[in-house]
Amino acid sequence: MSDKILVVDDEKEIADLVSFYLESENFDVVACYSSKDALEQVQKTDFDLAILDIMLPGISGLELCKEIRKNYNYPVIMLTAKDEEIDKIRGLMLGADDYMTKPFRPLELVARVKAQLRRYKRYNQSQVSAEADPSLLIHGGLVINIKTHECQLDEKPLLLTPTEFSILKILCEHKGEVVSSEELFHEIWKDEYYCKSNNTITVHIRHLREKMNDSVERPKYIKTIWGVGYKIEN
Repeated sequence: MSDKILVVDDEKEIADLVSFYLESENFDVVACYSSKDALEQVQKTDFDLAILDIMLPGISGLELCKEIRKNYNYPVIMLTAKDEEIDKIRGLMLGADDYMTKPFRPLELVARVKAQLRRYKRYNQSQVSAEADPSLLIHGGLVINIKTHECQLDEKPLLLTPTEFSILKILCEHKGEVVSSEELFHEIWKDEYYCKSNNTITVHIRHLREKMNDSVERPKYIKTIWGVGYKIEN
């Protein structure tokens, strides 16, 4: 079955051109020239990806993206006017996965569509695997296999020490909750917990962030809750 793609642009020539290139790659395309028609299609059609022009009359592409994100997690690519950096940022904050600036090369857009669909399908397969196998902990691009004591980040092996693995596992098991340094100590070292330095967890967290290319200021995975502990957001 072909992937179904929603294309929304009030400039009919652009919407039809994008549709032509996508259909030539065997995608099933629904083209809409207004946000009103697009909303109706979103509510009644199971899409695999949406391409939205930001500058739509009435309900903007940004608002349309926001509406889609209320119920669906399929990829959204925004089409933006040249140099409208604020719109790009707002689109990403509202849940868009990618953006292209007009004028764009149709073949590049097709390539972006294929890349987003590959990522989306891998993510869904991972979610199904996690539900079928409770020994897998999955968060974004992070996959922890409790049975084999292996970890992957963005499909690449993440080489961790046993302690680093334990910390990451505990944080993922308590995803969305703050875990204090004391709790981490007790879970990992049990009775030895009282003998350990207060800086031990801090050092291991720093090493984890370095290996994961995670930052303290803008963490993608491990967030510090100052004076309380650490957590991985839902």
